[in-house]
Amino acid sequence: MLFALTDRQEELWWGAIIGGFVVIVAVVALLTLLVMFVRTIEERVTTIKATLEKAAANTEDTALIGETALGVEAVLNEGLNHHLFLGRVLEKVRS
Repeated sequence: MLFALTDRQEELWWGAIIGGFVVIVAVVALLTLLVMFVRTIEERVTTIKATLEKAAANTEDTALIGETALGVEAVLNEGLNHHLFLGRVLEKVRS
């Protein structure tokens, strides 16, 4: 038994085959884009992780911040004392 297709049926089959190829190409293109985006995100996450690890290493000695603040305060007070002293001396020298 031989099945013969009419011209319209053959056109529909070719349309279905071409449409299937178009869908396959679109799916391949979209999956390729997805893989590229995931790879880019993964690289950026790795970079951010490394940056955060460096930041954590930089802030490990936070106990010294208070001590440093006291030292800076002492230096500023000493500078103020010198400023006040020189202001008084310069006024007397000029007079």
